[in-house]
Amino acid sequence: MNISGFVVFFVSFVSCTFFAINASFADIHLPSVIGSNMVLQRDIPVPIWGWADPGEKVRVVLGSQDKTVTADRSGAWMVKLSPLSAGGPFELTISGKNTVKLTNVMAGEVWVCSGQSNMEMRVCHVNDAPNEVASALNRNIRLFQVTNDLSPDPQRDCEARWEECRPSTVYLFSAAAYFFGRELQRELNVPVGLIHSSWGGTTAETWMRIEGLKAYPELAGILDYWEPILKSRSPELLAYHRKTREWEEDVHHVLYAGKPILPQYVEPPKLPVDVTFAPSVPSWVYNGMIAPAVPFGIKGVIWYQGESNAGEAYQYRTLFQALIRDWRNAWGEGDFPFLFVQLANFGKRHDKPGESAWAELREAQFMTLSVSHTAMAVAADIGDAENVHPRNKQEVGRRLALGALSVAYGKGIVYSGPLYRSMTVKDGKVHLKFTDTGGGLVMKNNGVPSGFALAGADRAFTWAKAAVEGDEVVVWCDGITEPAAVRYAWEDNPKCTLYNKEGLPASPFRTDDWPGITREK
Repeated sequence: MNISGFVVFFVSFVSCTFFAINASFADIHLPSVIGSNMVLQRDIPVPIWGWADPGEKVRVVLGSQDKTVTADRSGAWMVKLSPLSAGGPFELTISGKNTVKLTNVMAGEVWVCSGQSNMEMRVCHVNDAPNEVASALNRNIRLFQVTNDLSPDPQRDCEARWEECRPSTVYLFSAAAYFFGRELQRELNVPVGLIHSSWGGTTAETWMRIEGLKAYPELAGILDYWEPILKSRSPELLAYHRKTREWEEDVHHVLYAGKPILPQYVEPPKLPVDVTFAPSVPSWVYNGMIAPAVPFGIKGVIWYQGESNAGEAYQYRTLFQALIRDWRNAWGEGDFPFLFVQLANFGKRHDKPGESAWAELREAQFMTLSVSHTAMAVAADIGDAENVHPRNKQEVGRRLALGALSVAYGKGIVYSGPLYRSMTVKDGKVHLKFTDTGGGLVMKNNGVPSGFALAGADRAFTWAKAAVEGDEVVVWCDGITEPAAVRYAWEDNPKCTLYNKEGLPASPFRTDDWPGITREK
C-alpha cells in the first residue's frame, strides 16, 4: 500500500476531534447521548440524566409525562420516564434555571455496536459502497458515533451527537452496525438507534471496568502486567493519545478537502519509548467510550472483536464472558442480548492440517454461547484471505440481525448455522451431531466436503472424507481404523462446506480439547 493509501485507510478507522467536558454546571447540562434526533428504548423505564447546580429543581417533560427531580450535592440528577411505545417524533423539554428542548426524538430499539477495526470499518469501504451510501436515507435509523478516546477514569461525557441516517452521515459510520440496524428496521418497522463505539486494534480488556476484571482470578495476570501504567496513570500515553488525535483531525481535513498529502501527514506521532499501545490498557477505552453512554436505555449489544486477543484464546474463554457480564452489571438492565461476530477467515491456506491461533479464538467465542441471551454470527466463510477487513459487511449485519430477531425479539426463525454437539465412533467412523441444523445439514462445494481432519490417539491429523447422513456428519479416513478426534475448518483461513439448508455456515470446531457448553437460562 502506498503512503497516501495508508493514510486514507488509517483515517477511515478513527475519529478526529478532542473533547473536554466543562466541569461547571451553572446551566442544565446533558450528556451528548441525550440529545435531539435520539432514539429512546421502548417498553422500559427510560433514564434521563444530566447536571445542574446542587439542589436545583429539574423538570423533565415528554408528552403527558412530567417529572421533577432535585440535583444532588454534586449537581447530578436523573429521572426515569415511564415506558414508551415505538413512535415519534417527540419533543423532550428539560428545565431548571435554563431550558433545554430536544426535538425529533423517537422511541424504538437502541443497540450499542462495539469492538475493534472490523466493527469500525466504514460503509464507504464495503462492497458496492457507492450504491449503499447513496441509498442510505432513512429517518427511522439514527446514528451516534463516539469519538475514539481513553481515560484512566470513567468519563461522564463523550464527543458525539445523534444524526438521522442519510448518505452524508452513514458514509463514515460503522458498516456492520449500519447493515445490522437496516435489517432490524426493515423487519420490526420501528425506529432504530445505533450507538457506535469501537476502536481498531483494541483488546477486550480495555473495554472492561477494572472491577469486572478483578472478579475473575483467572484474569489477574492482565492486571499484573499493566500495574505500572495503571498506578502511574501514564501521562506519556495520554500525551501521545492527544497528539495522535490532533494529527488524525488534521489529516482528515486535508483528505476531505482533496488537498495533497504533505510530509507532516505521512506518519502519525510515535509511541513514547518503552510505552505499549495505549488502547490496550485495561479499562481505559471503556472509561472514555462506553462509560459516557451508561445507563442510556438499550436493547442490547453487537460486538466484533477478537483479532487482538488471538494467541491468548484460553484466557479469552474467561475474558470475553467476563466482559459481557461486566457490561450487563454496569447498565443494570439485566441480561440484555449480546450478539457477536466470530472471527472471519484470513491468511494463507495450508496443505496439511495444523494448529491455528485464530481457530482457537473462534473456539473461545463459540464457548461464549454458554452465557445467557447470546448469539454468534459465524463469518469464517465470508472473509478475505488477503485483507483482515473483509468488505462483505452486509452479510455480517444480516447474520447479526437474525440473532437479534430470535434472541431479543422472540422470532421463531433459524438464526445460526450448525453448532457441534457430540461425537461417537462406530465401525471406524466418527459420527458428529449438531444443534441448530434448521431444515437439515448440507454440504456446499458441489456436495464435496472439505475442511474435515481426522486423527487417532496420536493426535496426528490428516484430511478426511465426510458425508451427511440424516442429521449427522460421518467422517472417516482410510488410513485411520481407530479414530479419536475430528477437526473442522481448523485454520486461520478455512474452506467452509458444512451449512444448514437456510444457508448459514457451521462454526469451526474440534472434538479434542472441547469441554462442551451448557447454555445459561
